[in-house]
Parts: sequence; structure tokens; C-alpha cells
Amino acid sequence: MARDRGIEVEGLVREFKKGPRAVDGINLRVEPGEIYGFLGPNGAGKSTTVLMLTTLLPPTSGIARVAGYNVATEGPEVRASIGAALQEAALDPFLTGREHLNLQAALHGIVRKERKKRGDELLERVGLEEAADRRVRGYSGGMKRRLDLALALVHRPQILFLDEPTTGLDPQSRSALWTEVGRLANEEEVTVFLTTQYLEEADVLADRVGIIDRGRIVAEGTPEELKAEIGRPSVEATPVNRSERDAVAKVFSRFGEEMSSRPDTVAVRLDSGAGGLADVVRALDGEGLKVSNLRLDEPSLDDVFLEKTGRSLEGEHDDDADEARA
Repeated sequence: MARDRGIEVEGLVREFKKGPRAVDGINLRVEPGEIYGFLGPNGAGKSTTVLMLTTLLPPTSGIARVAGYNVATEGPEVRASIGAALQEAALDPFLTGREHLNLQAALHGIVRKERKKRGDELLERVGLEEAADRRVRGYSGGMKRRLDLALALVHRPQILFLDEPTTGLDPQSRSALWTEVGRLANEEEVTVFLTTQYLEEADVLADRVGIIDRGRIVAEGTPEELKAEIGRPSVEATPVNRSERDAVAKVFSRFGEEMSSRPDTVAVRLDSGAGGLADVVRALDGEGLKVSNLRLDEPSLDDVFLEKTGRSLEGEHDDDADEARA
């Protein structure tokens, strides 16, 4: 792994007084330029993990290296290498968006003549040009999240931590942020560690996903690999002519195991995966059979999450950051 843009975690533990281990010996590896989606139900330990990786909370035991630096012993070097947009943005309500960026740039040692240029660039990137000179106390929640992302990018970090970055954003703002995160990884080779409560977000953005439950990582892989683990896609169709149901079922049987379905439909789990759908359509056409409502159902990350944790994630909010601060 390149020293300057990856994350390595070995046996990382965080224990709180009079409580269970919030993080219980996890191992993970994030490659340079990768978007790593970190999913977990409420209180699973994902925000506690982020707080340790960003040096805001010391590990109880284990080793974590971020940008090649040990989070426990080389905190200043870690902080100089990363950007972080955490769940609670530390914004001054009496400063404008532009003033926030100018202050952040100064704190990072960016020379005066470069600060305005960098601030203007980031304000445009996150869509806050028109609100740049308004005080933050008049910003919506979504605008504050976008400003927080801009602040995390001021010093051009090698690694970016995003802790539920799109919570509270409207669909348009969420889509714009997804585009920016993808651009950072693809064009600037920024490594992104993303926690999210939106499974769709992980599916769209993440190169790989890790699922944490009760402080332990219970599954890891690409979204496609994880979905393939729990089952093959299925196809369902309704014959236009009900009398042809058995004929349609016979054709479907060539491509996989028949599944239970409504009396007027036929369904099969495809042996060859989603790519087999075109073969099914050609076979039906070859037999002169007409169907309506042809539908392909693929396993989702929601199915994976439920299978691995016994719980559903969508819409959950993580409160283990509050536990960590306690």
C-alpha cells in the first residue's frame, strides 16, 4: 500500500467504562484512491471508528495507520493529511461561508494570495456561490453540510472522512455531493472513508463496503460480491395468454430453479445471474410466447444488511458518536 493515501487497521478496539466494546478488534484496509463505504445499524461502532481514525478518540488497543501514520502516536501528521466532515459541523453562526473558508485556509498555512482563489473554487464546487457572503446562521441544514465538506477540502487532503455526509440533504443536493465525491476519488485520487445510513449511497459510490455490527465487521467486499453471496437474481413474467403458463414455465426451467409465484405468473432464480435475462427473452421469442410485466429482481444491499445483521439500516441514525463523546 502506498504510504501516503491509504488506511490500515489491525485489531482496533475501543472500550468505554461500564459498557461493552464499541469497537471490538476490527481489521480493515482501504486502498489509495478507493471509496470505502462503512455501514452499520444504530450504535454499531462506525462513528466511534471514524473518531479513532481521525485522532479525536484514542484507541483502547490495536493499531490504525492513516496516510501511513499511527493515529495514537503521530496525531499531528495524521491530521495534516486528512479532511473530515463529521456528523456535527463546527460552524460559527456569525461568520459567512466565505469567512469560514478564509479562516480554515489560514489555519492550514495557505498563503494569503491563495486563500481567496481556493475559497472561490470550493464555494463553486459545493454550490454555495450565491450564499457565500451570508452568515451561516441563515443557512439551511443542507447548506451547512455542503460548507462543511468544502472546509474539509481546503488543504487538498489525501484522505477524506465523511460521516453520514448527506443526512438532511434534499435529493438534488445529495446527487450533487455524490458527483463531487466520485470526482475527488476518480480525478484527484483522494481516498474516501464514507459512513452512511443510505444503502443506495453506498451502492452508488463505494468501491468496497464493510458492514459493522456490535463492534465487529461481519461482511466486506464490493457491493456486487456481497449481493451475490446471498442469492442470485430472479426473473418473473406474466404470460399474455394464461393457457401458455406451463409452456412459459418450461422455457424458464432451462435457466434456473423455479420459484413460488402468483398463479398467473412464472418466476425462476437465474443460474447465470442478471446476464441471463437476455437469453430468457430470446428463448421465449423463439417459442412464440408472449409475456407481460417481465421483471428482474436482484438482491440489494438492504438484503445483504438484513442477512448479516438481522436488522434493517435504511433511515437509521447513528448515536455511537454521542457515546464516544461521553
